[in-house]
Amino acid sequence: MSGHSKWHNIAAKKGKADAARGKIFTKLGRELLIAVKQGGPDPAGNAKLRDVIAKCKANNMPNDTITNAIKKASGAGNNENYEEVVYEGYGPNGVAVIVEGSTDNRNRTAADVRHVFDKAGGNLGTTGCVSYLFNKKGVIVIDKTTTNLSEDELMLLAIDSGAEDFSVEEECYEITTAPEDFSTVREALEKEGLEFLEAEIQMIPSTYITLDEKGAERMQKLLDNLDDLDDVANVYHNWEE
Repeated sequence: MSGHSKWHNIAAKKGKADAARGKIFTKLGRELLIAVKQGGPDPAGNAKLRDVIAKCKANNMPNDTITNAIKKASGAGNNENYEEVVYEGYGPNGVAVIVEGSTDNRNRTAADVRHVFDKAGGNLGTTGCVSYLFNKKGVIVIDKTTTNLSEDELMLLAIDSGAEDFSVEEECYEITTAPEDFSTVREALEKEGLEFLEAEIQMIPSTYITLDEKGAERMQKLLDNLDDLDDVANVYHNWEE
């Protein structure tokens, strides 16, 4: 079955994640806060919170840290209020970019994101300007070395659980689902003891754009600077890296 995976070097991704772990945990803590505020602190009755917890575990956030963040978010004295925001724009050579985040000050965050786009030679667009180039999908990535299941066994388990697609890369398996089936598939795989490198709803591009060396450098700078913003949680693009 065909896939769209960009996972070519798990070791490099792990190393980058380790270096930025503190920042990642801070951003994930904010996602936990929003999920608790929206649906309560009990994962059993809060599907969004279950999905965020799975994302936290895929990023190696300790269980105690997750539990403490949920307790803090549900505490009577917690007055932190963040709202989710989405920005769309263009990077170098018209690369489509979607930025997801959360903020307690829309004006500040919009100005910060716009500045990053401008600095990289891109520009922030209007809502809907590039989102039509993406499809929302659940994505689950499993390192081959972490499971004893064969390729066929894992594919059968995923498809029987409701997955749309199953692809095999050099170092990992990638499972794709419809957004509404993501939780069901993820939970079925978790029951089999599987661990995830990634488990979340993503925006998957339908077409890709290639860049020359100069454009690639500018695009990478755009992505790095967006990642440095505390209010930015996820960035999706159609650059063929």
